[in-house]
Amino acid sequence: MKKKSRAFLKWAGGKYSLVEQINLKLPEGNKLIEPFVGAGSVFLNSDFDNYLLNDVNPDLIRLYKYVKARPKTFVKDAKTLFVPKNNDKVHYYGLRDEFNKTDDMYRRALLFLYLNRHGFNGLCRYNLSGQFNVPFGSYSKPYFPEDEIFVFSEKAKKAKFVCEDFKKTFARARKGNVIYCDPPYAPLSDTANFTSYAIGGFDVNAQAELVARSEKAAFKRGIPVLISNHDTALTKKLYDNAECTYTSVARNISQNGKNRNKVSEVFAFYAAKSK
Repeated sequence: MKKKSRAFLKWAGGKYSLVEQINLKLPEGNKLIEPFVGAGSVFLNSDFDNYLLNDVNPDLIRLYKYVKARPKTFVKDAKTLFVPKNNDKVHYYGLRDEFNKTDDMYRRALLFLYLNRHGFNGLCRYNLSGQFNVPFGSYSKPYFPEDEIFVFSEKAKKAKFVCEDFKKTFARARKGNVIYCDPPYAPLSDTANFTSYAIGGFDVNAQAELVARSEKAAFKRGIPVLISNHDTALTKKLYDNAECTYTSVARNISQNGKNRNKVSEVFAFYAAKSK
């Protein structure tokens, strides 16, 4: 496999370390559809003719559209935020407040990248009022991902970005397409729920609906689906009709470094059945 490409965003649950395993499990197709694209590591490191990339977070998809359309301008403008004076609490919270108040969507996209690289652990979290509320990250020198942005922009020539409910994205799929789902994960415990990356979260009913849509796509429409998730009692039950394989990964969103242990994840594959 050629050299891997890193996403330009930091992202809890990003799939950079698992792309080799994921690619081995993805069947051939003319288009890869990702209803939960996140930072886009699978998109960046797979080889399909076309991509349909969705996320329910409008800030994320808006950012991707700007990066695709005008990468040089975006890089030049974003660099002005990555200066030493902005790497402290006072400036961070001031810019976070501007992000939450501005109606300028391009400025909001620039600030989204700034907040992602300067905020705590690359988390993307909003409160119930829709306000971005990730605290300051206290990094000595936040990295500006210029090269990664240009790589993303070039690959994005093959992609269409949409912002909608995942059920609508499933409805767009056609035979010959392949679907990869990296949904907000089922929590490992009641206190480990990090699914509020967009307003509304992703509860057990949504997890079950994803399974229903995946089974319909594969078994009735002939469209294969691969899902990643935590290996829990819930997902074992939900993925009863899938071909499941397992892997161990290091958690990277715990504030306490001692708690960053390896956890088991499941790949649930729904093979396409021809009618």
